[in-house]
Amino acid sequence: MSKDDDIPERITVLAKDFTPAAMEFHRRNMSARGYRMEGQIAPRVYMLLEGESEPQPLLDGEEYYSVTFVRKDTPPSQ
Repeated sequence: MSKDDDIPERITVLAKDFTPAAMEFHRRNMSARGYRMEGQIAPRVYMLLEGESEPQPLLDGEEYYSVTFVRKDTPPSQ
């Protein structure tokens, strides 16, 4: 297994505010680590679904901005 196989295909970062989420790509030098940004930085509410039960809110149901970084060698999502 190569070192590249050890890094996650996708990393998603959550932030209470837009600016920290937007700056994370540069702060952590994600391009040099082999990642590109996927999609938009947008506020979202996260829910956990287990089996057939109703989705349960995560993070007290609060909105968080999320940004996903994907390995550059990963094909774009459809």
